[in-house]
This record gives sequence, C-alpha cells and structure tokens, in this order.
Amino acid sequence: MIKFFKNFRNDESGAVTVDWVVLTAAVAVLGTLVYSQISGSIETATGNTGTFLTDNGSTSY
Repeated sequence: MIKFFKNFRNDESGAVTVDWVVLTAAVAVLGTLVYSQISGSIETATGNTGTFLTDNGSTSY
C-alpha cells in the first residue's frame, strides 16, 4: 500500500492537463476584461458612424 502512494505522488501524467486548464481560464478572464473595457466605446463609435452616414445622405442599395 505504501508503494501505491509513493507511485501516486510521483505520477505527473495529469500535470499538463492542469496547466492547460489554468491557461484557458486566464485567457477567458483576460478576454472578459478587455471586452468590458471597450464595449462602451464600440457602441459609441457605431452610433456615431450611423449618425454620420444618415446626416450625409448615404443610401443603402
């Protein structure tokens, strides 16, 4: 039984999976933070573009 626990402690076969999970979580958090920072500016820019096109007689085809 002691040999089983020593082998279990030394086994690193799942370590890469843990690294990828942590890396994926970090990317998801970073993406969420970036989106929350720029979402308001993008909505403003889109509204300003629509107003500009409307005011300058742009037509859709």
